[in-house]
Amino acid sequence: MSHPSDATLGQSSYPRLTRSLSAVESWGFGLTAHISWTALVPAIHAALGSQAIFVWIPAVIFGMLLNYQVKRLGMHFLNVAGGTPNYATKLLQNYPELARYAAIGYLLNWVSYLAVNTIVLRDLIKVNLEALGIACPDIFLDIGFTLLPFIVAFSGTRALSILHLFFVIPAFGLLITFCVQGLGWLAFSPVSPGFFPSNWSSLGFVDWAKWFFFVTYATYSCETASSFVADSRHPTQTLRFLDVAAWMMPPIFLGGSWVVMRLATDPNLQDNAFMNLVAASQPFWGKSAAVSVSFLLVASCLLGSATVVSNCPRILYQLTLDKHISPVFSVVSRRGVFVPALTLTLMLCLVYLIWGDVARIVAVGNIGWFVCFMLFHLGLWLRRDRPEVLFPRISLGILLLEVVVLVVGGLAWGWLNLLIGLLFPVGVMGIDAVIRRVPFAPFHRSWWMRRYRTRPVVIIKDSVILQVSILIFLLCSAVGVGWLFGVKLYKVETAAGENLFVVLLMSVAFVGVAIACWTSLPQVVAIAEAREAAEHLFTVAQDGILVVDARGIIQQANPATESFFGVNPSELLGNHLNKWLPALVYYPDQWTKRSEQALLRNRKNQILEVSISDRPHQNFQEYVVILHDITQRKQAEEILRHSEAQLRQEAKHLASQLVHSEKMSSLGQLVAGVAHEINNPVNFIYGNITFANQYIQDILSLLQLYQQNYPNPVTEIQKETEAIDLNFVMADLPNLLTSMTVGAERITEIVLSLRNFSRLDEAEMKAVNIHEGIDSTLMILEHRLKPKSNYLGIEVIKEYGDLPLVECYAGQLNQVFMNLLANAIDAIEESLVISHPSLVQDRGQIRIHTKLTSEKQVVIRIADNGLGIPENVQKQLFEPFFTTKPIGKGTGLGLSISYQIITQKHQGKLQCISAVGQGTEFVIVIPLNQQTI
Repeated sequence: MSHPSDATLGQSSYPRLTRSLSAVESWGFGLTAHISWTALVPAIHAALGSQAIFVWIPAVIFGMLLNYQVKRLGMHFLNVAGGTPNYATKLLQNYPELARYAAIGYLLNWVSYLAVNTIVLRDLIKVNLEALGIACPDIFLDIGFTLLPFIVAFSGTRALSILHLFFVIPAFGLLITFCVQGLGWLAFSPVSPGFFPSNWSSLGFVDWAKWFFFVTYATYSCETASSFVADSRHPTQTLRFLDVAAWMMPPIFLGGSWVVMRLATDPNLQDNAFMNLVAASQPFWGKSAAVSVSFLLVASCLLGSATVVSNCPRILYQLTLDKHISPVFSVVSRRGVFVPALTLTLMLCLVYLIWGDVARIVAVGNIGWFVCFMLFHLGLWLRRDRPEVLFPRISLGILLLEVVVLVVGGLAWGWLNLLIGLLFPVGVMGIDAVIRRVPFAPFHRSWWMRRYRTRPVVIIKDSVILQVSILIFLLCSAVGVGWLFGVKLYKVETAAGENLFVVLLMSVAFVGVAIACWTSLPQVVAIAEAREAAEHLFTVAQDGILVVDARGIIQQANPATESFFGVNPSELLGNHLNKWLPALVYYPDQWTKRSEQALLRNRKNQILEVSISDRPHQNFQEYVVILHDITQRKQAEEILRHSEAQLRQEAKHLASQLVHSEKMSSLGQLVAGVAHEINNPVNFIYGNITFANQYIQDILSLLQLYQQNYPNPVTEIQKETEAIDLNFVMADLPNLLTSMTVGAERITEIVLSLRNFSRLDEAEMKAVNIHEGIDSTLMILEHRLKPKSNYLGIEVIKEYGDLPLVECYAGQLNQVFMNLLANAIDAIEESLVISHPSLVQDRGQIRIHTKLTSEKQVVIRIADNGLGIPENVQKQLFEPFFTTKPIGKGTGLGLSISYQIITQKHQGKLQCISAVGQGTEFVIVIPLNQQTI
C-alpha cells in the first residue's frame, strides 16, 4: 500500500539521476573491494594457513565471471542505477518478492561494511591513543567515523566521488606494489623462505565452505562500478572498467594472499590485520612497513565507508523506480543527495553498531549478500535465452555450489547468525511496509518535492558571514586537536605516534572536504552551474548573439550566427558588424536600440531585427547584440495585405471541392447501381457455363462414337465436315469455354471491387476488412500496373499482417487508398519513363505493409521506389490546392482530403517519409476501435 499522494506516480515522474560523474570517478568506486582485501586476508590465513589459497582461487574465478556478466547486463540496462542487486530484480521480475529480498540482502551487507569499518578504525585509534596515554570514549569515535562519510554525502555526489578518487589511487597503487614486490622478493631474494611452502596442511570441505562463504565478501564485490552507470557521463566506459577490475583480482587476491601466507607465519600474529600485513611487508619495505600498512588499513576503512554511502542510496533509488519499495526513496536533490535513502542507511548502520561484534556483523551481513548472488545466478538461468545472459550453464553450476556453501558454511558460522541473516532482509521489508502505510509527512515523496521546490522562508542575505564563522570554528577545533596530539607525540615518540598520524591525516582530509562542502563549495558549485547555464543558453539560443566592442568589432559569436551570415562564427571575430549589415554606422553607441536591417545572402533578402544592449559593460566597454530573423513575419505581413483576394480564390476552390465531393458521392451510387445490374447477368452466364461445358462434352463424345462406328459417312457429311474443320472445332471448343469461364470470373472480381469501392457515400461507421478495401482499389488500378511498351510494369508486394475487423468509414478510407496508390503509380511512372529514360527496363515496386500494434493501433504503410519527394515539398504535401503536377493533371486536393479523412474522421495520423532518390512511404495510423468519435 502506498501513500495516496504517491499512488499515481509512474516511473517517468521520478527524478532522473544527473550524469555528473566522469568515467574516472566511477572507476574509483570499482577499486574499493580490492583494497578491502587487507581486512579479510589475516583471518582466513590464521585459520587455514597455506590451504587458504584453495579457497581464494575458485572465489576469484567466480568473481571474474561475475564481473563479465554484470558488464553485459549493464550494457543492456544503461539507465539502471545500483548495479548487481537491481540487475537481479530485472532478472527476477516474474518473482517480485524474491527480487526485493535479493536486493535488500545485498544492501544490508554493504551497510554492515560501514559498521565494520567504523569499529576497525575506532579500535585502531583507541589502541594508539592508549599508547600515548590518551583515553577517548568509544561512543565519540563511533559517532564520528560513522557520520564523517554521511556529512560529505549529504552535501553532494561530486565531492564524495572526487574525495574517494583522490585516496583510492595511492592506496591501490600501494597495494599493487605490496603484491608485486612481495612476490618478487619471494622469488628472487637470497633470504627468501622460498616461493612454495615445504608442506601443505589438509583442508576439509566444511572449512572450505565456511571460508569460501567468508571471502566472497570481497571477491563478489569487485563489480561496484556498475552501481554508478546511471550517474556516469560515459556509462559504457564505466562498464568497461569491470574488465580491468576483474583482471586486478588475481594479482591482489591471489598474489597478495600468497605473500601473506609465506611471510606472516608467526602464530602469535593471530588474525590481527595490522600485525599480519606488517610482518609480511617488513622484509622488503623495512621501517616504512608500519606506516604503509596503517595507510592501507585506514584507506580501506574510509574509502569503504565512502562507497557505502554512495552505493546504498542508488540501490534504494532504483528499487523505488522498479516499484519494489516506497516511493520516498526515489527523492534526490538537484545536487544528487538521496536524503531519505541516506537516512535509512544511517539507521541500519547504527543497528549494526549497537550490536558491536565485528565477527557477528560480518557473518550476518554476508548471509543476505550470499543469498542475493544465489538468486542472481538463478535469474541468469531462468533468463538463459536472453542475449544479455552469459554462461548460463556455468551460472547454474555456481548456484548449486552456492546452495551447498550457504547451508554448510552458514551453519559453520553459527545457526543463530544464519537465521538472523536470513530474516534481516524480511525485517527491512517490514520497515518499508510501515513507511508505506504510516501517514507521516516525511514518509511521503510529495513532502520532499515540495521542500525542494519551495524557497526557504529564512534567507540569509550575507551567507559569507555564516560560512566564514563555521569555517573558523571548525579550523580552530582542528588546530586545537592537532596541538593536543602534537604535545602528546612530542612527549612520547613511538611507532603508535606514526600510525596515529596516518589516521589523523586521512581523517582531517575527510573533515576538510566536509568543511568545504558545508561552506564554500556550494557557492563554487552554484557559480559553476550558473556559468554552465549561461554558456548553454549562449550555445543553444536560436537567435544570433554577438558581443562587440566600443568600435563595433565582433568579439564573440554564438553558433546560431552561422545560420544568419553563412560563415563559421570564428570567422566573424575581428570584423565590424557593418561588413554584413551595411546600414549600421561605425560606433555602436550611435545605433538605434532596436532596428530592422536588410541582409543580402545567397541572392536572397533577409530582414533581421537588431537589438543592442542599453549600456556597455562597465569594465570591458562591450555591447551585446541580438539578431532575430523576422523575414517570415515580414512575408506574412505582405501576404496578409493580399489575403482578401486570395481568400476569394480559395472560396472558389472550396466550392469546386464540394462539387467534386458531391460528384464522387453520386459516382459511388452510380457505380453501386451498375455493379448490381452487371452482377445479375454475369451470375446467369457464369452459372450456366458449367452446364454448357458438360452438354458440349456429351455432344463431342457422341460425335466421336459416330466417327468410330461410321468411319465412312455419306459424301455430303464428309464435305460439311471438311468445310467446318470439325476436328479443329472439337479440339478448340473446350478451350473456348475455359476462356469464357476465366472472363466471367474476371468480370465477377471487377464487380466485387466496384461494390467495395462504391462505399464512398456511406456515412455510417462499421467494422470492415481493411485488406479487402486495398485489394479492391488495386483491382480498379490494375490496368496501370501492367507492363507497357516503355517499362516492365509495377510489382505490388503485399505484406499483410493479421488484422481483425477495423471500425472505420469504409468508403472514405478506400478513397484514401485510391489517392495514395494512384500517386505512387504516378511517381513510379515519372521515375522510370520521364526522369530516367535510360532505366526504362527497371521494374517499379509498391510495397503495402499492415500490422496491429500493442496499443491497438492499425498501421498501413504504402511505399514506392519512385524519385522521392524533396524536403521543402514534404512540408506542403497536405495543404489544400498544393500540387507538383502540371496544370490539368491534378487538383492538389487528393492528399489534403486524405489527411482530413485520416486525422479528423478517424482520429489517426498520416505521415510522409521520403528522401530524394530513395522513394516515398506514406504511413497511416488509425485506432482499431473508434468509440471516442
